[in-house]
Amino acid sequence: MKIGCKGCIIRQTHLQAGHGYRNTLHCILTIYRNENATGFFKGMSFPLASIAVYNSVVFGIFSNVQRLITQYRCGQEKAVPTLSDVAFASMVTGLISVGIGCPVDLVKIRLQMQTAPTFQANVNLASGGASHKNILSSQTVYRGPIDCIRSVLRKEGICGMYRGAGAMIFRDVPGYCLYFIPYSLLCYWFTPEDHSTPSALSVWLAGGISGAISWGTATPMDVVKSRLQSDGVCQNKYNGVKDCIIKSYHNEGMQVFFRGITVNAVRGFPMCAAMFLGYELSLKAIRSRQAEPDV
Repeated sequence: MKIGCKGCIIRQTHLQAGHGYRNTLHCILTIYRNENATGFFKGMSFPLASIAVYNSVVFGIFSNVQRLITQYRCGQEKAVPTLSDVAFASMVTGLISVGIGCPVDLVKIRLQMQTAPTFQANVNLASGGASHKNILSSQTVYRGPIDCIRSVLRKEGICGMYRGAGAMIFRDVPGYCLYFIPYSLLCYWFTPEDHSTPSALSVWLAGGISGAISWGTATPMDVVKSRLQSDGVCQNKYNGVKDCIIKSYHNEGMQVFFRGITVNAVRGFPMCAAMFLGYELSLKAIRSRQAEPDV
């Protein structure tokens, strides 16, 4: 559950962690008006540099854990994994992936949110102390990803790089279950009885649908994670996952936990469709090459 459409990620982060956006369209127009087209690509250099490593770790952990569990349960190498095997491998993958994904996400979100419009309640003495909200002018806090990492380490230590890790675990452990299990089931359903493996189209469809399901259902904890990780750019508002959930609900209601769900689901389909197709085709090419006899 990682990097997708770059512009979509910017909008999703602003919708979830920012304030003052009425909807997705208003968020897009605000970002473009304040930061031009470059605002949609802010904070992407670090995630792009790490995406290959992250996804190779994710798919590597999942496939190897699933294979080892199936072998242990059945006592043979080429046994068919059950849904429980897939679920356990998915949970292990989600747990371990946080170690890599949390610092990357934190840097990405900090860079994206450092120039987002923020709000402050001011006292209008002329109107008898009535409180109202004014948009503060945004200022750049970090010069880039390296400066962001240095700043976080200097102020918060290594624990600061893992701010929001608890929320990320609650997002990714069930999220990967709803990622790999639907994919496995859909591939099985889409594969004709006279074929041993799904076609490229079946893989593409199964990957896209499972990605949309996973990202859509992960949105509530994704909101909490984004808010915790953006916290500290200008001010500290939340003291952990529970505090973030309570304050967000109290201030903005239940609907706050579904901010960005449309963006998440829409970007989840093409992103995961391409990812699974690339993974399956690469795996097929490697296996066919290994099966070739040495000359």
